[in-house]
Amino acid sequence: MKRKGMAALFALMLSGVLIAGCGSKDSETKENTDQTETSAQEEASEDQVQEEAEETATEETEKKDIYVFIAASLKNTMEEIKTEYEKAHPDVNIIYNADSSGTLQTQIEEGAQCDIFFSAATKQMDALTEGGFVVEGSVSNLLENKIVLIKPAGEETAVTGFENITEASSLALAGEDVPVGQYARKLFENIGIKDQVMGMEINEGANVTAVLTAVAEGSNEVGVVYATDAASMSDQVEIIVEASADQVDPAIYPIGLIKDAEASEEQADAAAELKEYIVTDSLPMDLFTAAGFKAYTE
Repeated sequence: MKRKGMAALFALMLSGVLIAGCGSKDSETKENTDQTETSAQEEASEDQVQEEAEETATEETEKKDIYVFIAASLKNTMEEIKTEYEKAHPDVNIIYNADSSGTLQTQIEEGAQCDIFFSAATKQMDALTEGGFVVEGSVSNLLENKIVLIKPAGEETAVTGFENITEASSLALAGEDVPVGQYARKLFENIGIKDQVMGMEINEGANVTAVLTAVAEGSNEVGVVYATDAASMSDQVEIIVEASADQVDPAIYPIGLIKDAEASEEQADAAAELKEYIVTDSLPMDLFTAAGFKAYTE
């Protein structure tokens, strides 16, 4: 009986130890689970706070739109500048309007929203300045471009220069309100053949891009564009000759700030910073010279 009693007592004590051990493990597991859940909740809460902070920051740094009117011959290079500038200034959104400088001048005079005007000739900028549209003291003559005579790549022509341009069956020429068209007409006048040229079969383009495209597609035997435009499509057009300085002055490209009544103070400041960057930073000028432009020199 004593042995049976002792065995029963020992079994009872062992059972208690096992139960206590299980209870301790259950308690420890529950505690670990609770800690994990608490940690996850804290991390989720921190993520939510971070997301809300980022959303608030985005709202506070809403992008500033800058409206930039550019001569059509500047478009390719200015797109490269836009990419680089917006990388460094994520709060800025540059919006381009590319066309002939004469068309852009008219749009500005008629009230189109514009912060910066980059013209292919001083004539349009001077007219806007006289009309009170330009911020005083903001105009900078930045670039020079050459006038060239082109033909479709690989095609034959009897034309060897501007002097015998009338031997072509047709001519692609920008309109007289387009700077490149104005430069071309002045060149023809200077060498004494303007009347004969204007009597040719002329495909008049709305801007220099239209003239370049007409020649590249073979619609016209020859055309007059800027050297930079010819370089941009060197696989489709060939330069016959470049205008000399005694035939016509190089094209001068001024850039200036336009009075934008719709712009906030922050937008106006951003436009001024962008204009200053284009004028003074080395990267834009490197891109311009790579495209065939030259820095303006008085």
